[in-house]
Order: sequence, then structure tokens, then C-alpha cells
Amino acid sequence: MKHTAKLTVRSYELDANNHVNNATYLQYLEFARMEFLRAIGLDYQALFEAGYALFVTRVDIRYRVPACLFDELSIEVIPVKTGKLSGTFRQEIKNQKGDLCAEAEVSWGCVDRNGKPSRIPETFYVSGLLPETN
Repeated sequence: MKHTAKLTVRSYELDANNHVNNATYLQYLEFARMEFLRAIGLDYQALFEAGYALFVTRVDIRYRVPACLFDELSIEVIPVKTGKLSGTFRQEIKNQKGDLCAEAEVSWGCVDRNGKPSRIPETFYVSGLLPETN
């Protein structure tokens, strides 16, 4: 399932060049992934309360076109790989003109309350985590 989250760039997210600070893009990606989990019906709060969490294990991000103050951004999340303990999302951030501001591949893993790699419990494993097949 593909999901798109939207937000507007705020003044405190800018760097000295009046562009969105590169570290802020990571926050945008996180925001969109959490919105994605809600959209596919994964109750992250309940997962956490059950003693599990999804952790980012790697981010490969490429910055393309700067985002600026008041730009309306669309952040797309697409699952591209899902395994027993982990997965990968492809994410794109575009401005209102459709310009690609950044693209990323984000790998994640599930851990238990002791921080050890774990399968996502069956009750939380929703089909939206699976990549779409064509």
C-alpha cells in the first residue's frame, strides 16, 4: 500500500540558506511513516505497550531540490521489502509543484522490550506492511 502524508514547511525548520535543514527531512520521513502505520491499521501504541517497537536501522537519503518556507510537501511511503524481523520503505518528498525534494530508502527492524530483534507479533502484522506485487 502506498500512503501520502502532507505538511507545510515552518520557519524554524530552515537553515541559513532559507532551505529546509537536511536533518529536518529525517523528521518529515518519520512523520510520514507513523501516518502510514496508522493508515494501514497498525496500532503502534498497542505494539509498544505489548513490549515491542519498530526501529530505524538505516536511512539512505538523497537531497534533490531544496524545500522552502511555506512549501506544501507530500511525503510518500511505499513498502518495498518485508521480512520476518525487518523491512524497507521507499519514501519521496515532493513540493506542491511536484519537484522531488528528497528520496530515501529506510530500513527498519522490530525489537522486543530488551532491544533484541524480534518478529512482529502476529496480532500486529498487517497486510499493509507487505510490498504490492504487480
